[in-house]
Amino acid sequence: MIQPQIETKLMHSFDPVYVDVINESYMHNVPEGSESHFKVVVVSAQFEGQRLITRHRAVNQCLADELANHIHALAIHTYTESEWQQQLNAPASPKCHGGSTLDK
Repeated sequence: MIQPQIETKLMHSFDPVYVDVINESYMHNVPEGSESHFKVVVVSAQFEGQRLITRHRAVNQCLADELANHIHALAIHTYTESEWQQQLNAPASPKCHGGSTLDK
């Protein structure tokens, strides 16, 4: 299972105050039970003073093996604690342009 593996790696790498890994594969035209499309939300003090691109690169590096071998798409939402207090949730993911099983 890829989802718990992603959660474990993010917890270990970023010591987050909040982490959420959402399997969004069901929103895409993939077989039932797939683990190919994910959204991750990571709130960590490590992101203080970092630009968004730097944060995303860090998440991509953390999940390099999963991205190379298992994950087709990854939506990344990274926040500092103060940013998260203002936000309190990540934006919804857009509909899949390649066709969704929800459209059928």
